[in-house]
Amino acid sequence: MGRTDAPVLPITVDRSAHLPLPVQLAAGLREAVRSGLLAPGDRVPPSRSLAAQLGVSRGTVTSAYDQLTGEGYLISAHGSATIINPELGAIHPQVAFPAVAAFPGAEPVLALSGRRSLPAPDAAPVRRPIDLRPGRPDTRRLDDPSWRAAWRAAVSVSPEDELPPPAGLPILRAAIAEHLRLVRGLNRGPDEVLITAGAREGLALLLMSLRDPARRPLRVAVEDPGYPALRQVLRRIGAEVLPTPVDADGLVVAALETGADAADIVIVTPNHQYPLGGSMPVTRRMALLDWAAANRALIVEDDYDSEFRYVGSPLPALVSLDSSDRVVNLGTFSKVLTPRLASGYILAPVHLVETMARTRQELGAPVSGYVQHALAHYLDTGGLRRHIARVRRDYLHRRRMLIDILSGVDGLDVQQLDGGLHAVVTVSPPRNVDSILAVAAEHGVLVSDLDHYWTHESQSAKPGVLIGYGGVPDSDLRRGLDRLITAVAATDQEETFADQNR
Repeated sequence: MGRTDAPVLPITVDRSAHLPLPVQLAAGLREAVRSGLLAPGDRVPPSRSLAAQLGVSRGTVTSAYDQLTGEGYLISAHGSATIINPELGAIHPQVAFPAVAAFPGAEPVLALSGRRSLPAPDAAPVRRPIDLRPGRPDTRRLDDPSWRAAWRAAVSVSPEDELPPPAGLPILRAAIAEHLRLVRGLNRGPDEVLITAGAREGLALLLMSLRDPARRPLRVAVEDPGYPALRQVLRRIGAEVLPTPVDADGLVVAALETGADAADIVIVTPNHQYPLGGSMPVTRRMALLDWAAANRALIVEDDYDSEFRYVGSPLPALVSLDSSDRVVNLGTFSKVLTPRLASGYILAPVHLVETMARTRQELGAPVSGYVQHALAHYLDTGGLRRHIARVRRDYLHRRRMLIDILSGVDGLDVQQLDGGLHAVVTVSPPRNVDSILAVAAEHGVLVSDLDHYWTHESQSAKPGVLIGYGGVPDSDLRRGLDRLITAVAATDQEETFADQNR
């Protein structure tokens, strides 16, 4: 959300310059961002007031704003203020942003506080990197009437109301239980739901609640490859991490130890293995449940992106097959809404929810009452279900775009794209992915190294990258993929030349 007031900008334009006024204005606003005069999230002045300040037409200002919106500097929505893109991040004086001109040879001449802002004569403009690393959803569709109504309802709650109970507001717990019934086919009561600050915080709470200082550290089996951030939580809590291999059907249950050497907890992503994308068939799910019952172990099901499955019918949650209270379902709103909410939930047997609530009582509630009220209203009115339906269509479109662009490209092989917000792309013949990432960054695109998701005890079968297509507009995704293809081709040429000259 943008700041309430637009900062006053000491801007002038040079009518004697050869550049059109909209180009001058756009260049000056870029300079205001570079200098920190305009910060990410700031409102820019309304077009009418800025036009009056500069003595130019309103069309001049709206043309400049349109240009900067296309470049990603500004975000605008119908009926809302235009703001500096919050995702520009912290702006440092040494960071150069693209000075895009309307025609070749143009240079910015807009003055801020009487100071001309000109690029160094021989300096090449640095492009804003296109971030295609996984983990970011599309938040642009959030600003709709349902979302705004939810926050109006939240702030109308009296500040004198009690703080949320340790397990979370009853209205939000009930709303999540109903949402899971409608969307995931899970018929569980509100007393089996506990509110968390997201998947990692929920996992940390669970581990702290189960840990017994008088016993050995908890032994936790994790998928290898898997989500690195969850492994970091385990190590921070002091758990012993047991990397367990996966195949095309997800976690290999036969690789789990039994008896005295068995894990206390196993963390799985059965519906869409992260990051490789395999789905665990029912036979293996039942084998995992049998293993947990035989070894008195707990299964933590990370249900991180079950809403975004594009091929076949939605898969049932592992917790829906559990008849012996051995499964805890870890949910988050980060993928379906925004990570900025820092909100999620745990679906667990009542006795375990009560245990975690006692731990929460000691630690304090990390999710504010206002956020919980807003989420409860958003779920109760169907806003979340409608939002999921909208963005799912967007993600499916970008998935198809990614496949169309990368299919047939020499050296790239797109893997496992039946769901989620990312794609696994392997490179062949095997080559140095570090070099590809470095060249890609030079070309202005950021992707993740597939090898990062394996533990240090093992190595990935194939070199490759992860590409996130959730949090970028179509135009950025297309440009980013084109730049990645260029980077792979350049790396291939370098390695071929090196081989020939050995």
